[in-house]
Amino acid sequence: MSRRTVIGAFAALGVSLAVGTTGAAAADFTLRVHTLVQSPHPYNDMAAALKEEVEARSDGRIEVRIFDSGQLGQDPAVISEIGLGTIDMMISTTSNAVQQVPELAIFTMPYLFASMEELAETVGPGTPVHDHFVQVFQDRGIGMRLLALGGSGTRNMATAAVPVTGVGDLAGLTMRTPPSPMDAETWAALGMLPVTVAWGELYAAMQTGVAQAMESSLPGYTGSKLFEVAPNLALTAHTIQVNHTSISERTWNRLPADLQEIVAEAALNANLHGIEMSIRYDEELVEMLQAEHGVNVTRPDTAEFRAMLEPIQADLAQRLGLQAEFALLMGGAN
Repeated sequence: MSRRTVIGAFAALGVSLAVGTTGAAAADFTLRVHTLVQSPHPYNDMAAALKEEVEARSDGRIEVRIFDSGQLGQDPAVISEIGLGTIDMMISTTSNAVQQVPELAIFTMPYLFASMEELAETVGPGTPVHDHFVQVFQDRGIGMRLLALGGSGTRNMATAAVPVTGVGDLAGLTMRTPPSPMDAETWAALGMLPVTVAWGELYAAMQTGVAQAMESSLPGYTGSKLFEVAPNLALTAHTIQVNHTSISERTWNRLPADLQEIVAEAALNANLHGIEMSIRYDEELVEMLQAEHGVNVTRPDTAEFRAMLEPIQADLAQRLGLQAEFALLMGGAN
């Protein structure tokens, strides 16, 4: 799937960013959708696109209510609630779901995809990777159905005090990681000291020195104002963030077949929108962060990072029990 194809597919959908309401009578079903992030962020853009398409195509039979900024809790707790059916859907990073679905840790492997286009082509609907993870979600028995995988921009490093111009600047820094063993192993390989911190606690962790370094997408860094506590941004582009759009199995089973089809298609379409917004944010936010917030931006030679991290990919996959997923992704990316 080329970028032109992605753009064309999205344009054909005519999906709007508006978060309007249908103005109709009370809906038959209400879907509560969780995101963890503050705007601007592709996840919230995706949720808005999902809402508009589902409500329009269902003729108001479904109302979609968006709860962004972690209003419903942190991702691991939300996944448990989705299993119970008390929250209906979520759009978030796969790295926050590895406690319940360990196989998702493969997506935080460094330098796994060369571009957003390659990611979309590898994990999109109908691909072996997508079908594999649909089955993994079912096999894990967590009560959550995977609807779509997508991409939401490059992840880059930021630090509180030390500008990063090369790998040597990382030695001994405490590095915030999500609850993903792949992340911890990756940064430890570069001489850093991993510390697990939930996303909602990251600002305070950087502010108090619990962590000295962090990594995130550019929208996440901007929307959560992390530039205030980590003003040194290094464009390492070490991963392209993979996101999942998922629904409670209990909720899914309550929907009639025609509404299931609408929700499933809207999730795929929202992911196309998320990819386009991610590309846009990656292009625009760096300039804005420098001009409006005084962020110190460095551009390390990523070849140095790749040289250290790419050779350990297969070993990481083996030690974390992800050989099948690694082989699948290598096959899908080639």
